[in-house]
Amino acid sequence: MNISNDDARGFPAFPPQRAGARFATSWWGRAWVQAMEDTSLDHGLLRKGRGYAKTGQIGPITVSPGRLAAVAESEYDTVVRVEQLTDAAWERFLDQVAAKSGHIAALLDRDMPHDLVEAAEDAAVPLLPAVGDLEPECSCPDWGHPCKHAAALCYQASWLLDADPFVLLLMRGRGERELIEALQRRGAPGDEAPAEDTARAAGGVAVAEAFAARVPPLPDPPPLEVAFAPPALDAPADRATGADAPAGRASGVDVAALRVLAASAASRAREVLLHGRLPELTEYQDRVRLAADHDLDLGLEAAVQAWRYGGPQGVDVLESAWTPPRQDLARAQALLEAGWEGESPPQVEAWRNRWTLGALQLRYGRDGRWYPFTMRDGAWWPAGPPERDPSALVTG
Repeated sequence: MNISNDDARGFPAFPPQRAGARFATSWWGRAWVQAMEDTSLDHGLLRKGRGYAKTGQIGPITVSPGRLAAVAESEYDTVVRVEQLTDAAWERFLDQVAAKSGHIAALLDRDMPHDLVEAAEDAAVPLLPAVGDLEPECSCPDWGHPCKHAAALCYQASWLLDADPFVLLLMRGRGERELIEALQRRGAPGDEAPAEDTARAAGGVAVAEAFAARVPPLPDPPPLEVAFAPPALDAPADRATGADAPAGRASGVDVAALRVLAASAASRAREVLLHGRLPELTEYQDRVRLAADHDLDLGLEAAVQAWRYGGPQGVDVLESAWTPPRQDLARAQALLEAGWEGESPPQVEAWRNRWTLGALQLRYGRDGRWYPFTMRDGAWWPAGPPERDPSALVTG
């Protein structure tokens, strides 16, 4: 349980974790960790910070506007400062939340929708920290930026963010209760002009007048000779030859394929409503998507499995190799070593974005995640969902 008011929230110290325990399973938690790691110039301190976080070297954590604080190793005062949003920025953020009822429901359900963060960024409201947005301070003699204690505090904070995105909003300046009350005030009567005045000002018709008006009669139907009758999908015979049509086909229309396309269109429309946009797919990726979503046998079993684990990025790491930036690979190596807490990690045979560890191969995707593969019928086969931390896949 956490102790909470509208200005600060207190969380008990995390107990020691198992080797290979993951940091930041939510996408917004991973963005937090990424901002901290990208700021660091010393991967050795990050590795020590991960070890401190997992072994319980950080005391109870206090989260308040612009500030994350704890005592490390029972003697060092450790603080990470986060820039707070201005009042004008908060107003723009509330506009984005109130613009879609699903945003409020998602936040109350402890979720941070992608489209809300993107809409906030479009309104010049940076919710997620970027490189340089986190300012660590510590009373220890280490001059690292961050030191191992501040890094450990940030890693543990990712667990708090996973459980409740309101922790991030509190660090940005406002607590949950204050935000909920502000949203409720926006929907309260009297905040806006009466509907009749608004309609007239916009050149429209007031609601009361519209409902009072009689429903006009429908126009007459078009002449019979120009009316269009679509072909019946279940027609029993081929119109050209008079022979019985094949099962599932009528008038040259493949009914089964049509059903798949209709279901696919409905699913894609739902994705647009939820997320505001769809990823751009190649023709091959779209064929894999159809096979994965509708259990079609198109001879793409490995690609279908890759899609189900990682979408377009999963297919990309299956089909192609690429050379990641050196700093990405160095960070992954540090994560892999930290997962064993002092023990020697398994030997890695590295080639471009592919690391082979005996019967397991990890492939680094362009989205910054590692995808696991295992050998099957003489080929590497997708074996599970991706992780930011490669050690979580190896120990798992």
